[in-house]
Amino acid sequence: MSERRCPRCGTSFPEPARFCSRDGALLVEVRAPGAGGVGGGGGRAGALSGQLLDGRYEVQRKLGEGGMSVVYLARDTAAGETVAIKVLSPKLAADANSLARLRREAGLAMRLDHPNVCPILRLGEADGGLPYLVMPFLRGELLSDREARTGPMDFAAGIAILRQVCAGLHHAHALHIIHRDLKPENVMLVPEAGAGERAVVMDFGLAKERRADPAIAKLTATGVVLGTPEFMSPEQIRGKPLDARSDVYALGIVAFEMFTGTLPFEGRSAQETMIARLRGRPRRLRELRPDAPPSLERALARALEPEPAARYPTALAFADALGASPGGGLLARLKDKLP
Repeated sequence: MSERRCPRCGTSFPEPARFCSRDGALLVEVRAPGAGGVGGGGGRAGALSGQLLDGRYEVQRKLGEGGMSVVYLARDTAAGETVAIKVLSPKLAADANSLARLRREAGLAMRLDHPNVCPILRLGEADGGLPYLVMPFLRGELLSDREARTGPMDFAAGIAILRQVCAGLHHAHALHIIHRDLKPENVMLVPEAGAGERAVVMDFGLAKERRADPAIAKLTATGVVLGTPEFMSPEQIRGKPLDARSDVYALGIVAFEMFTGTLPFEGRSAQETMIARLRGRPRRLRELRPDAPPSLERALARALEPEPAARYPTALAFADALGASPGGGLLARLKDKLP
């Protein structure tokens, strides 16, 4: 079992809390002594180390565990490459809706092919009927871990990361795929030889096609809201149809947190911050970072407009607005990477 602790006041919170309810600080994860990964248990899904899946994937060790899956490090003996394998937890593997979501995730993510997106390579099934996804293993640091380690980010470095995330999202949106759960835990920063680092958007597990079909509708039916509360757009909170502008809104919240270490909406709980997004206006970036360029504050403010029509229409448009902020020497080199 893991917990998260406030670096300012030392108060501990159970998962999935991300911010201190006392002072709003970003929580730092603390693993219990002897823990073998994130979370615990996992049943059959947590006991695959040492097994050979489909006569091809040598499972080496568990990397982490979430509410829906366990992730392992493995070796693809056919390709000679290191991969990550995400296995659905047993209690959810028995649920038809969860299996449908996993198959949908694989079907969508296999279409993604962009340096700023982590694709799904294969959908398989382990002994006992446990479905699993094979993905490239990315050696890097999660954006959430970077934030916890370094605090509020330098503007030029943060804008460079955000523009790369925009590039990855734009690619997905062009294929009519919406991420739906964009957050710092779903962005990996991968070191690049002689070229800084590459931001990679991961886990399209809550992705859906913009043009919904009956199969999709069943997965998001009545009262089931998928996503992470702190980063949901107002229309996602209300259960309305989503498009690219919902991901732009979520990225606006991610950006605000990157530069300030806190959220643009205040509340003592995730539920209160959700209500604030429906009824109030976000804090301005320069309230917390007076040194922020006014153009960057304007870009984030537009991304966080409550009405989708008032936001940037595309992730690419958001990237262009971010590129107009000071620091153009660094950002200009990224321009040719954007579609």
